[in-house]
Amino acid sequence: MLHPSAWAALLGWLVAQTAKMINCFIESRRLDFGYMVSTGGMPSAHSAMASSLATSLGLCEGFSSSIFALGLAFAIVVMFDAQSVRKAAGEQAKVLNQIVDELLHEHHLSQTKLKELLGHTRLEVLMGMLTGIATAMASFRFIHP
Repeated sequence: MLHPSAWAALLGWLVAQTAKMINCFIESRRLDFGYMVSTGGMPSAHSAMASSLATSLGLCEGFSSSIFALGLAFAIVVMFDAQSVRKAAGEQAKVLNQIVDELLHEHHLSQTKLKELLGHTRLEVLMGMLTGIATAMASFRFIHP
């Protein structure tokens, strides 16, 4: 059986991805299940999963435990990566797509676009973190033995 913290992490991810799908439905009146596996958007599912895992480890094993420290370090790296490295890669993809669009008018190049929505804004990461913490606290209440 999975450790309660593993369930909390999965639930954190699921709640965040479902929130993205609901946001899309509200905006477009179209149900797109592709949001369940998408990257980018509000809230950050990576941040939700990592912070849910860290919070759950703290609740289950104690906030002074080594495993919580490991979970916290992991969550910080994931959230930093989501709002900086992956965001920068998305911005680079956007510029490269613009360059390819301009070159297409003069040369015959592949029209395949790079994925631009890779990273998150700080607000998306913050909302993902809060989603993860809330999910971990709720799952601890209902899943923890």
